[in-house]
Amino acid sequence: LLAGDLDPAPILDDIIDLADEHKVRIRQIGRSKFEAMTLTSASQGVMATAAPLAEVTIEELTEPFDGRPPFVVCFDGVTDPGNLGALLRTAECAGVTGVVLPRHRAARVGPTVAKAAAGAIEHLRFATTPGLASAVSVLQKGGVWVVGLDVGGDQPIHALTVADEPIALVFGAEGRGLSKLVRQRCDVMASIPQHGLLGSLNVAAAGAIACFEVARHRV
Repeated sequence: LLAGDLDPAPILDDIIDLADEHKVRIRQIGRSKFEAMTLTSASQGVMATAAPLAEVTIEELTEPFDGRPPFVVCFDGVTDPGNLGALLRTAECAGVTGVVLPRHRAARVGPTVAKAAAGAIEHLRFATTPGLASAVSVLQKGGVWVVGLDVGGDQPIHALTVADEPIALVFGAEGRGLSKLVRQRCDVMASIPQHGLLGSLNVAAAGAIACFEVARHRV
C-alpha cells in the first residue's frame, strides 16, 4: 500500500520494481486511510501486509543454528517498544540465534517495534513464554548458560567466562531491572563497568554493549 500523496523518490521506484518482480500487488490509497491502517505516528508512506511471524519453541533455541552455538536474548519485562525494537536490531547484527519474549506485562512485536528494529524481526527466531523464569529453566536444561545483566552483577561483561559457549543474555525492565525470581535462576550476573555519576545505562544501550561483548568472543 502506498499513500497517495508521496513525492517521487528513487527508493519508491526500487520498492515498486521489487514488488513487481515478486508479483506483489500495489495499491495507492488516501493519506488519512493509510495513516489509520499503519498504527504508527510516523509512517513513511509505504506499508506491506505479510504473514504473521513464525514462532519456535524455547527447546529449539537450545540447539545450534546455522552451525552456530545458541546465542539467545531474553527480555524480562521490557515495556518500551522503541527499546525493544532497538535491542532486536542490535541482536540480529550481533548474530543472536533466538529471542525469548514474555506474553504479559511487556512490549510485543507491533508496528513501533518493527520500525525500530529496521527489518531485524524478519531474520530472528522468536519464542514466547507465559513466565520468563520457567523459560530460563528450559534453556538451562538444554545446556545454555543464562546470564543476567545487572548493574550489581559480580562478573564484568567483558570478562564473561562463558561468552563462547551456548549462552542466553537476560535484559531487565526499564527502571526495576530483572525480576527477583529470574535473577535467582540466572547462572551468572554480569555488569557493565561504569565510571560516571549516573547509576545505570538505558536498557537498549546496555543490551548493545552486552551483545557485542559476547559476539566478540564468538568470531
